[in-house]
Amino acid sequence: MIGWKEHVTHAQLKTVPECQPGDQVKVWCRIQEQDRVRLSPFEGLIIRRRGSGLTETITVRRVTYGEGVERVFPVHAPVLERIDVVRRGKVKRARLYFLRSKVGKTRIASAGDSVKPAASKEGGAGSSSSQPSGEQSSAATGAGQLTSA
Repeated sequence: MIGWKEHVTHAQLKTVPECQPGDQVKVWCRIQEQDRVRLSPFEGLIIRRRGSGLTETITVRRVTYGEGVERVFPVHAPVLERIDVVRRGKVKRARLYFLRSKVGKTRIASAGDSVKPAASKEGGAGSSSSQPSGEQSSAATGAGQLTSA
């Protein structure tokens, strides 16, 4: 038997798309202006997802005019119209707070991207490496996950 609290909570829950930290999303918010309601999109990167049920929130970060802006959205709030996942991200952390200290635009590797393995050091001068001798691949330097533009 479901208690009254679970019954009320279940009735207010929305269906939201599967999104996780590292995903690029567009959150559509309802904004009340005098006598009309308009939708305002906020597009950015999810840096945190916390809570469960009605108290679940996501923190979305974007850089606007060189200034970082973060907004916390209650996922099941009536003020949210919908959440569109623009791009899936591939990250190894649940909290992406390190992006706050990055300067400029940052781009998370897409979940569909595959990082090529580094060329093996065996084989000496006769190796069939496709890169010049002075350069290293992004996988070898560890920069395959996060790039700054």
